[in-house]
Amino acid sequence: MTAQVKFPQFLPWTAIRIERGFWGERQSINREHTIPAVYHQSKITGRLDAWNPENAHHPVTHIFWDSDTAKWIEAVGYSVATHPNPEFERQVDQVVDWMEQVQLADGYANSHFIAVEPEKRWRNLRDQHELYCAGHLIEAAIVYAQATGKRKLLDILCRYADHIAAAFGRHEGQKRGYCGHPELELALMRLYDATGEKRYFELSKYFVDERGHEPHYFDQEALERGENPRDFWARSYHYCQAHEPIRDQTEVVGHSVRASYLYAGAAAIALESGDEELVKVLHHLWDDLTQRQMYITGGVGSAHTIEGFSFPFDLPNATAYSETCSSIALVYWGQRMFRLDPDSRYIDIMERALYNCILSGVSYDGTLFFQCNPLESYPNASPYDRLDRLSGTTYHRRLEWFDVSCCPPNLARFVASVGTYFYSTTQERVYVHLYNQNRATLSIGGGSIELEQETNYPWDGEVRIHLAAARPIRFALALRIPRWCREFHLKVNDQVVFSQPEHGYVVIEREWQNGDEVMLSLDMPIERIAAHPNIRQDVGCIALQRGPIIYCLEEADNGAGLPHVIIPRSSLLSYEFDVALFGGVGTIRGEAVRSEPVNWRSELYEPRSNVEFTQKPFTFKAIPYCFWANRQPGEMRVWIRDS
Repeated sequence: MTAQVKFPQFLPWTAIRIERGFWGERQSINREHTIPAVYHQSKITGRLDAWNPENAHHPVTHIFWDSDTAKWIEAVGYSVATHPNPEFERQVDQVVDWMEQVQLADGYANSHFIAVEPEKRWRNLRDQHELYCAGHLIEAAIVYAQATGKRKLLDILCRYADHIAAAFGRHEGQKRGYCGHPELELALMRLYDATGEKRYFELSKYFVDERGHEPHYFDQEALERGENPRDFWARSYHYCQAHEPIRDQTEVVGHSVRASYLYAGAAAIALESGDEELVKVLHHLWDDLTQRQMYITGGVGSAHTIEGFSFPFDLPNATAYSETCSSIALVYWGQRMFRLDPDSRYIDIMERALYNCILSGVSYDGTLFFQCNPLESYPNASPYDRLDRLSGTTYHRRLEWFDVSCCPPNLARFVASVGTYFYSTTQERVYVHLYNQNRATLSIGGGSIELEQETNYPWDGEVRIHLAAARPIRFALALRIPRWCREFHLKVNDQVVFSQPEHGYVVIEREWQNGDEVMLSLDMPIERIAAHPNIRQDVGCIALQRGPIIYCLEEADNGAGLPHVIIPRSSLLSYEFDVALFGGVGTIRGEAVRSEPVNWRSELYEPRSNVEFTQKPFTFKAIPYCFWANRQPGEMRVWIRDS
């Protein structure tokens, strides 16, 4: 029995239209500004022309570029499926024509190693990202073919995948290698789903199962290059999740993007194979990450040195790495974990990342980007105001582009595809995971239905769902009740329904008629959130949350000196919708004080007994974290003192 029958299947992105509401606006900005900005930067930096057979200039440093091009193509595919754009397609088709021309006869297709270092093909899987780039190209090819009906790119990448299958494996003459940056594993599972070709599943499974075994492949290939494996800059294969086989892993370590991509691919394999041992490991790793190593914003990865994890509960705010791509990969993993174990806890994490860390990675106008998403920012603080030329991080403003620009095109493809996370189905149940204005068509109970949501979520918790069906159909409608919601109310056709959530979903099973209407009201109180006592950086502080939105204080609204701000526990907090800010967003106001010394002299340190403090009251204003750094540069804090 295939995975599609056994487990909930998420609704195809082609089956949902988001026209209005929060995500309607974000997708509109994505189409009109972000995708064109990514194209422009990819063009002027040479990423697209790296495939041009007439291009004589190929920078030696462009080993990552194919992945950026691929994610831009994937973003275009998602976008044109619902909003046709001939110019977008023309731009992609030109690059695809170049790819077809330069692809080697054996199927190999990597612009760098074809044009710059052909003698180094498959010689450094640890560092060179060949398989990683192949994975993103495969995903782009699948989406573009599904969106446009054009198979040229998919045919190119199927030939490339077949070349990879011939090159790697456990048979004589094959390399027993795997990529230093996981991603291909997930892509191959998507290719298997799209084509039905079992060999792509087997290849993906090989890459996951082979990883981390001794003798270590990365040691062997380093020796073959004439290098000492001990000279690896990261010092340990924890960095690339290859320190031990995945089934032996007990905690999430290393590079945060690589980790989540690997676990998402492994979850997809477990869905197909029914591998209970692998499922158990993935459950344990999910809990380790989300309960000990995740920021309140859904960001993951705290250490810049390895772009990933340090140790449990080490979650610094001002220097948080919290890469945008990490949270995107976390959503991919969470989506597949839900299919393995239909529980809202995975979708709750997905939603946390969606509305907070991921959207922080792009400016409100859709043209500027963060790679890292700190939870505190001080624009005059050295060294964190210095530009990181690789990631573009300045800690207080977004940039148009950076040398390693994995995040901008990743954001473009993710926002364009967000509809695919709203619904999933089994043979007898429809799950509603996310709430936003949308219209979706799906098959259930041997028939077809259309669901239409009306809501102003996430600014309020009122959700109205209209059902249209040609004939009565019996099925169960499962509505997610987020864990941040303490109380909810439910009606069907104005009749109150009393039901308790099952695994985070309230389930209504009945024979549904054309014109039926469901009304779900989710209470959205303002919450003061405390951090685990082992997160030393947040002791004595609170964060503000309403619904799925995490809030922050910015200097633009509250003045400088945010570390001195205290929100007393007795302070009354109020919610206000500011129609003039970022097209209309929810804000939180309340009484706060600034606790500042009035008699500090010139000494760097003073006896506490010599210092007098004044408490200056003022009314603070908090805005959604995802919209910070869209005005003049200034301080920002998520965690605020409460005593």
